[in-house]
Amino acid sequence: MSLEFDVVVIGAGPGGYIAAIRAAQLGLKVACIEKWKNPAGKNALGGTCLNVGCIPSKALLASSESYEHAKHGLEGHGITVKDVSIDIKKMLDRKDAIVSKMTQGIEFLFRKNKITWLKGHGRFIGREGEAVRLELQPDEGEYEIIQARNVIIATGSKARHLPNVPVDNVLVCDNEGALAFDSVPKKLTVIGAGVIGLELGSVWRRLGAEVTVLEMAPSFLGGCDAAVAKEAEKIFRKQGLSFELGVKIGEVKVAAGKGGSVTVHYEDANGKAHSIDSDRLIVSIGRVPNTEGLTLDAVGLATDERGFIPVDDECRTSVPNIYAIGDVVRGPMLAHKGEEEGVAVAERIVGQKPHLDYNCIPYVIYTSPEIAWVGKNEAQLKAEGRAYRVGQFPFMANGRALGMMAADGFVKILADEKTDEVLGVHIIGAGASDLIAEAVVAMEFKASSEDIARICHPHPSMSEAVREAALAVEKRALNM
Repeated sequence: MSLEFDVVVIGAGPGGYIAAIRAAQLGLKVACIEKWKNPAGKNALGGTCLNVGCIPSKALLASSESYEHAKHGLEGHGITVKDVSIDIKKMLDRKDAIVSKMTQGIEFLFRKNKITWLKGHGRFIGREGEAVRLELQPDEGEYEIIQARNVIIATGSKARHLPNVPVDNVLVCDNEGALAFDSVPKKLTVIGAGVIGLELGSVWRRLGAEVTVLEMAPSFLGGCDAAVAKEAEKIFRKQGLSFELGVKIGEVKVAAGKGGSVTVHYEDANGKAHSIDSDRLIVSIGRVPNTEGLTLDAVGLATDERGFIPVDDECRTSVPNIYAIGDVVRGPMLAHKGEEEGVAVAERIVGQKPHLDYNCIPYVIYTSPEIAWVGKNEAQLKAEGRAYRVGQFPFMANGRALGMMAADGFVKILADEKTDEVLGVHIIGAGASDLIAEAVVAMEFKASSEDIARICHPHPSMSEAVREAALAVEKRALNM
């Protein structure tokens, strides 16, 4: 006898669990398949994001920033602190407690919304009429057959590894291992200056590691607006992060055992050979879609040349009633993008007409200062041949930022030259992850820079910099 559901979601990361909850809210009978186990061997919801990604990394970022602030930042406030020390175990325990609280929260939401949590690995085995048939492979017990009128694939992504460089998450680590160092390495090498590399490199640099970041791209943060990337590189170098751009990674040698080390051989941008020794290595060269073991071919699906499941603009695959969302499909690998797709798919299943504007999905890097942006950057607008105007305002002219000793960075707004519609907003500064939300709302409603400029912002606040940047588009900033 098979289990039957209106919707089966494969994967309980941010996209998957949110899709399941929304589908249940809409009156559908829902199940969610998830095989994730935490380090203690217990089944857990939340996927990579909650367990070994977004949530634990932000916890460590906050802890390490507090330590650095106590050690170096309070003096400027006239506060003297002596004998500042860190307890790595307590710091990691705090991180794990937050993860546990969040994952248990999802369990509560599943019970509240009467969602069946199927623990194990799910794979396609075919179709029977309009129903999709899946097989659940539990950790223990007999396999079960599941029938679903609709299936949402939300299996996320996994860390991309270097060829011939085994990741043991002890000496050579991806994001999982880098969140669980049992001590601060004296020397740390990071391959990849993307979001994960910068965030985790920042964590361990603040806690005392000497960090070198090797980036294969010739430029720093190529996806950012050039002005933001230039400012970020300057600030991060000043903080103590070392960068080598345009490198070619060669052999990686691991000396295992007690007091082990890692040696990375590489060529610099001019082709000159170098090597660097460190106590640990973090490999953060991107992520790849996770479709392993789904047996997509059983229902007539296949991945594209990059490993993604092809979908249309509404996340429909080529097979009726099978959808795919989040990191496993095209678009940015962002938790909130997967969440929005999950909500939209659940609503489409019941006949609603949701709309998701991918141009209005914000990006955030949780370094210090934070970096956030939404919409187009200058290079993209120039490539499109679109005429635009620029308004920029520095936090050093913002009273709240000065009071917080957070005067690094700026807000930059790009607006259409003729219509004044906001086309992109780019922020580097304290609280950028929160400030960018105003820009997202503005762009969703097709606001002009004048609209933002004429909205009263609280004084003193960091948000005033957004208004001043909007005023600067018309060359009428009031405090600069």
